[in-house]
Formats: sequence, C-alpha cells, structure tokens
Amino acid sequence: MNLENYYEYCLSKKGVTEHFPFDEDTLVFKVGGKMFALSSLVQWEKGEPSINLKCDPDRAQELRAEYSNIRPGFHMSKVHWNTITVNGELSTAMVKELIDHSYDLVFKSLTKKLQTEIQELEN
Repeated sequence: MNLENYYEYCLSKKGVTEHFPFDEDTLVFKVGGKMFALSSLVQWEKGEPSINLKCDPDRAQELRAEYSNIRPGFHMSKVHWNTITVNGELSTAMVKELIDHSYDLVFKSLTKKLQTEIQELEN
C-alpha cells in the first residue's frame, strides 16, 4: 500500500475527515471527531511508512505476537493502539482490514445519534 492508496481508502469511509492537529507532518483521520488512523507523512517520504490504528486489546496482543511489523502504538495508548509498518510484510488487504477494524471500533464508540447522522451521509 502506498500513501495515496492509504489516503484514499481512509477518506472513502463514511463521515471521515482529515486533520493535522499536532503538526504539519502527522496526518490524522477522524470519524465523528475521534481519531481512528494517523501517520507521519515524512516517514512515508523516507520509505519508512507506518500507521497508528486503534485495535481491540486482545486482538492487538495476538497481532503483535504474529507479525513483527505490528507493535504497540507509538506515542499512543499501548493497550488500544498498534503501529503497523507498511513495508510489504502485510498484504494490502490485511492493512485495509486493520483500518476497517480501527474505524469500526471508533464508530461504535460514538453516540447513536452521531452514528445515525454518519450512516445517512452519501459517499
């Protein structure tokens, strides 16, 4: 997966907005005002792409044990976030599935009213 694919995939999800809340380097994707994915643009440019994604704590442990390029979230809660190095070890389908999982976790944490508003949006 390249940066353009990552960017387009995240923005294709309902209700997603992009932000740079920390600095001009860290691209953050949010749904309902809550982060579900973030990444350093400089790291992508250097050829060392990685993405921080929210993850169910039990699944996070399983993924970290199985894949060397899935580690506890860098500068994030190590319980709820993973950092995924996007270097080809994981298939694009797997990276998309992890993005979906993160999006779904955050979406489900939103109020029912906000969930309904987002679901009613047109893509």
